[in-house]
This record gives sequence, structure tokens and C-alpha cells, in this order.
Amino acid sequence: MGRTGMETTMTKTALVVGTTGIQGSATAERLVAEGWTVYGLARNPKPQDGVTPIAADLLQPEALARALDGLRPDTVFLTTWLRQATEAENIRVNALMLRNLFEALRPSRSVRHVGLVTGLKHYLGPFEAYGKGSLPQTPFREEQGRLDVANFYYAQEDEVFAAAERDGFTWSIHRPHTVIGKAVGNAMNMGTTLAVYAVLCRETGRPFRFPGSAAQWNGLTDMTDARQLAAHLLWAQATPAAANEDFNVVNGDVFRWSWMWSRLAGWFGLEAAPFDGTEKPLETQMQDDAALWRQIAEHEGLVEPDLARLASPWHTDADLGRPIEVVTDMSKSRRMGFPGYQPTDDAFFDLFERLQADRIIPTR
Repeated sequence: MGRTGMETTMTKTALVVGTTGIQGSATAERLVAEGWTVYGLARNPKPQDGVTPIAADLLQPEALARALDGLRPDTVFLTTWLRQATEAENIRVNALMLRNLFEALRPSRSVRHVGLVTGLKHYLGPFEAYGKGSLPQTPFREEQGRLDVANFYYAQEDEVFAAAERDGFTWSIHRPHTVIGKAVGNAMNMGTTLAVYAVLCRETGRPFRFPGSAAQWNGLTDMTDARQLAAHLLWAQATPAAANEDFNVVNGDVFRWSWMWSRLAGWFGLEAAPFDGTEKPLETQMQDDAALWRQIAEHEGLVEPDLARLASPWHTDADLGRPIEVVTDMSKSRRMGFPGYQPTDDAFFDLFERLQADRIIPTR
């Protein structure tokens, strides 16, 4: 894809869109560590070492243009979306967000690459049809393409493709599985949700029950550490062969929850309750725990007493309740030279230690 008349000098300046989330914060942290100039865009940005915050709403184009005026990023990493009541609204709103962003960035003519993070709903379907109908065989591979169903991930991709064709930048699409990482107030946060659930079980003596399906308990699966995703995003923008390609990105190991659940329980000093094949969703188990968590937070001096800002039981239930085995092939990246590997149990343990250090969960 040509860049006639456009600046090609690499200045290592990045705009991370959604920098307060699990994916965006890890990406910004990695960029800073590698010497990039990093701008972090969010509606309500939070302080992050080495990141210049930009407060802007992607649905307010005029204010967005003012916020980005004069900014000349080489690379844009898109790690945000807004959930709506229906998939039709998901498509409309999330496509519009990207369209507004590209319009605001166009005057600088500086962007040479855009990395878009979506996920495995590319293969599993959107929320309204999640894990239903005719799905591709696992392990999921990039060449399996799109499902014949409306999906806001596809709409996001199409906005990137259209802007790239018009403005002359390259792109990469990154599809992680469930992401493990730290962010408060995030709507998709299995690691912190399970940590909070374990603390509640430990404090009350309730059994630490696997909440999901027999298919997930017994089948193979994988996950994505946010640091692995960040490394993959940076690798793609620097690898010519990765230009204008879509990629799965997972840790590199596979496991069964029948093994992992005991590992997580042991870290918190718990015994994993036997799994009897019955789904016991976290949304039900934790529905009355807000007051209890506030008491724990006050007693232990924790920084976030609002359970709703830490745990996302609905999303964890969606992942752990799937009726099919979900495992992801990453051969495409490996063939192109991506070396990253992260054991998933260590990813969980690293997160739990960070949550303790930041006084989000109590120490053991």
C-alpha cells in the first residue's frame, strides 16, 4: 500500500486509544519501556508513567479533533469499544468511533500503521449469537474468515480497511482470547473477577466453585496475557511481512480448567470445590456481595470498595460457560517470527501479586 506524498520517517510516536483498559494500559507500558513517545486517549485518562494523557470522547467528533490537533503519531493502537444494548447498536456506535478518530487524525498525515485489537468473537459470534449456530472448527485459524452474521468486530475492521485505503497506512488485526491483565472499571476482566471471587470465598468459607460448563472444565483452552498482546502489537508494526494481516494472539500454552482451577485455588490458600457438571454462574453467586466487599475493603484498607468496578461476572460467565471447546492456533505469527510465550498460570499469579501490591485485594 503506497504512501505517496506522505511522511515516512519513523519517530516512534504512538497513540494508544483506550489506554485505561487492560489491553491499552499494557500496550502503553510496553511502548514506554521501549523508548516510544506515548499518548494515551481515554474519556477519563488516568496517570500512567511516561504517557501523555488525552481526554476525549470518540463519539464527539469536534471535541476529538480539537484534542488531537497537532498530534503526529506514527502508529495508532486501537484497544477500545463501547458495549450497547443490541448488536445493531454495537455496530453503529463502534464503527462511528473509529470513523471519527480517523477523520480527526487525517490532517496530520502522519499515521503509517494502525493496530486494531478485537477478539475471538470473530469466530464465536457477537453477544446476541455467542457460541451458537454453525461455528468454525477449533483450533480457530485466521483463514476461517468471518461468520455469516452481523458483528461489530467486522464493522471495526471495515473502518480500518477503508481508512487505510484512503490515507495510505498499513494495518494489523489482533485477536486475543480472554485477556489477563490489570485495569479497574473494565467490562471484561476475568483475572480480577476470579481474584475477588476467591477472596470472598476465603473470607466467608464459601466453596470455591468453578462456575462454568462441563465443556470448558474438561476441554482444552487458552488465554492471552495483556503483556503478550502488547508485545504482539509492537512486533506487527515493526515486521514488514505482518503488514495488512490478521492474527490470533494467545500465550502459547493450552490447559484445561479442571487443572487451572486447582492452581488458582491454591494460590489463595483454598481447596477447589469438586465440579459436579452443574453451571453455577458468578453473576448469581456474587449478586449479593457488594456490601460484603465494601466491608472487606474498609477492614483491609483496599483502594476500591466498589465491587462493580472490580468484577465483571457476566463476562467471566460468558467465557467459562461456553458449550464448546475453544482453543486458538497461532501458527501464522510463529511462521513470521513472533517468539513470545507466557505460561497462563504464571500470568494469573503475576496479576494476583500486582493486585495485592496495589491494594486492590488483601494480602494472603
